[in-house]
Amino acid sequence: MTDHITRRDFLNGAALTIGAGLVPAQLVRASVAGATGYPPAGTGLRGSAPGTFDVAHALRDGQVFAIDGVAPEERYDLVVVGAGISGLAAAWYYRREKPNARILVLDSLDDFGGHAQRNEFEVDGRHLIGYGGSEAMQSPRGLYSADAMGLCRALGIDIDRFETAFDRNLYPNLGLSRGMLFKREHFGVDKLVTGDPRRVAADDVAKGKLHARSLAEFIGDYPVSEASKRQLVELHESRRDPLHGKAHAQKTAILDVTSYRDWLTKHWGLSDEAANTFQKTSQDFFALNIASLPASWALEYGMPGFLGIDLPVSEEAAAELNEPYIYHFPDGNASIARLLVRSLVPGVAPGRGMEDIVLAPFDYARLDTPASLVRLRLRSTAVHVRNTGRGADAAVETFYVQDGRVHGARSRHVVLANYNMMIPYMLPELAAGQRTALAAGVKAPLVYINVALRNWRAWVKRGVHEVTNPMGFSARIKLDYPVSLGGYTFSRSPDDPIVVHMTYVPDTDAPGLDQRAGWRAARGLLYSMPFAEFELQARDELTRIAGDAEFVADRDVAAITVNRWAHGYAYAFNPLFDQEPADGKPLNEVGRARVGNIAIANSDAAWDAYAHAAMDEAHRAVSELL
Repeated sequence: MTDHITRRDFLNGAALTIGAGLVPAQLVRASVAGATGYPPAGTGLRGSAPGTFDVAHALRDGQVFAIDGVAPEERYDLVVVGAGISGLAAAWYYRREKPNARILVLDSLDDFGGHAQRNEFEVDGRHLIGYGGSEAMQSPRGLYSADAMGLCRALGIDIDRFETAFDRNLYPNLGLSRGMLFKREHFGVDKLVTGDPRRVAADDVAKGKLHARSLAEFIGDYPVSEASKRQLVELHESRRDPLHGKAHAQKTAILDVTSYRDWLTKHWGLSDEAANTFQKTSQDFFALNIASLPASWALEYGMPGFLGIDLPVSEEAAAELNEPYIYHFPDGNASIARLLVRSLVPGVAPGRGMEDIVLAPFDYARLDTPASLVRLRLRSTAVHVRNTGRGADAAVETFYVQDGRVHGARSRHVVLANYNMMIPYMLPELAAGQRTALAAGVKAPLVYINVALRNWRAWVKRGVHEVTNPMGFSARIKLDYPVSLGGYTFSRSPDDPIVVHMTYVPDTDAPGLDQRAGWRAARGLLYSMPFAEFELQARDELTRIAGDAEFVADRDVAAITVNRWAHGYAYAFNPLFDQEPADGKPLNEVGRARVGNIAIANSDAAWDAYAHAAMDEAHRAVSELL
């Protein structure tokens, strides 16, 4: 550990064991220690950092919070639990219908935005902004509903502006391509293979500017056997149909219940060595390796082995494959959260559009003031929600823990836009079927590691801007998206500082586990990992990418922020492990049903881990209440 790498002195990341007799004040003491100041500038371990989840885990583990003696201290029209994009959008939709409504938004983190977090760095006099979670608007022209697009327009987002803000020529003009990192632990040698000619969903590089080699040349440099190379080339180029003679419906049914790894090894006959070159390539997009990825999803993502299968892709997949992945603020979707907060809380930040939001200074002291109709209260974990009264007297009481004390608020309505799998612990009146449905929405653990480098000359020398790491620690490693917007100018010279993004998904590789069990086990692994382990792995893999290019981690790494999301992507129905419900009603629809004056939102309610899904669920929840 080098002293000059700036980071907070957080706990080591292990989950805290909470005894039954621990009082709430003891539970939250760790969560507020050192969490003052401007949250986006914090480095070290962020997101699901130690202390932020202690109250929620205590509730999960049976801790009883004394609420009977707590009288609701405040009155609101709406209380929203969760200050992510869905919770903030719910507050926005509600206020649109009731402009004078008093609204309280609660969140357990020290920053708003949920997974749409912002990371900032100061390196050698240059201000760097990066995303710490939700990174972009996915295919807004093809996937965004009228409601979601209407919200974006109302916030001042012009999606056409990204076509000029996102410089799709910067990396190609420097001769940079995509590459793959083969690590010696799995392939016998450390080797970076550049010139990847393949395209998949969510592609930001323009066609014809990949700086790609031929497929045979690219795969020819893999450190695998000649037999495996021949198998891989055939997989990419052959129009053979392993399911020849079967009807479309039969093919789809087979692909649904066949993992992509089995598709490669059992249907195409690839060696394990060849299949390993894909093992973690799907983790960045799905938080699943190819052993847990249905072959039908791999087809829609654009992975090889389906040229001859003669199956159409869905409209959603077509949009993701064909619409460029350029709808990205410098801080990802954190700017959407900031636009929402600025529209809800007067005086929290100056400006009025998508340009000035990027550098707008936010006054966090203004988030929760008595004079504001909308109050946003951070470091506050909801522990109990209940309907009270009937008819005109119907209301909801929400109890939450902040600064070691249980507080209460009474409101006409509540929107629960937090992790849906926590709702059964907070809302005792849930029916058994709804409780089971909500608990099924297990979220994926994943980590976005942002490394601030003093320069990126080594990347230019090596000829890459993005690296897939099929058997390594980080599934994908890439230079920041080249976006200049609202006075923020992206690093255009390799001599300037830049942010490198690394995506890590914990992988237990335990045989026989379904997706939910696997993600739970992986989450336990994630909680046990100290910051030092992330730093070690990041420095090591950046060094291996640099190879013989001049790069010294002790000198060139300025700061590291680890955005740990123990509960990351929303669960999605996985046909490898899930059965269609007998009554035909999806579990997410059962789980999100309104309960009295309580409605349920978040992307979890859609089983779809996208910002537009979060917006749509917010709109639905508010519509149910009003």
